[in-house]
Amino acid sequence: MGKLVVTEFVTLDGVIEDPGGSENTPNGGWTFKCDQGPDGMPFKFAELMASDAQLLGRVTYEGFAAAWPTMEGTGEFGRKMNDMPKFVVSKTLGSPEWNNTTVLRGDLVEEVDNLKQQFAGDILVAGSSRLVHSLLAHDLVDELHLMVFPLVLGSGKRLFADGADPISMNLVETKQTGSVVILTLRRER
Repeated sequence: MGKLVVTEFVTLDGVIEDPGGSENTPNGGWTFKCDQGPDGMPFKFAELMASDAQLLGRVTYEGFAAAWPTMEGTGEFGRKMNDMPKFVVSKTLGSPEWNNTTVLRGDLVEEVDNLKQQFAGDILVAGSSRLVHSLLAHDLVDELHLMVFPLVLGSGKRLFADGADPISMNLVETKQTGSVVILTLRRER
């Protein structure tokens, strides 16, 4: 049985919006303001390699689908991104063009339960703030991988929604790389 892993770049004040700057938000590109150290990208590589599938919201999916198929020279990481099964939670996305993509339009809990039964490895969720809020609200997240950047932006989409129900997670691992801290948290079951 697979586990659902949410992975996010996050600021000290919980902002996850536009870490790479591709969305052209006022604070976009904030990950480039910090040293991710020698272990930041190897962590992301290992995380992707441990995954059997990706689960994405429509907005994140569209950004990934516009970028990844055209990237050359990205090696094993790029091949995995392009070849692995991708599932997009959307009521509005028509026919997805990025290979190995399936649109999920049904009940979120049922769809995620089906994915966990279908895959033995991790089901990775990146970005996708609205989807992550729903996954957390329905207690579907098994693990969080957070790369915490020492920045306070003051505004932007946040990892945890205002008014969300309290949750408790176990801190499994911490690792500093450059000025970034990588936290691995697992849901108490």
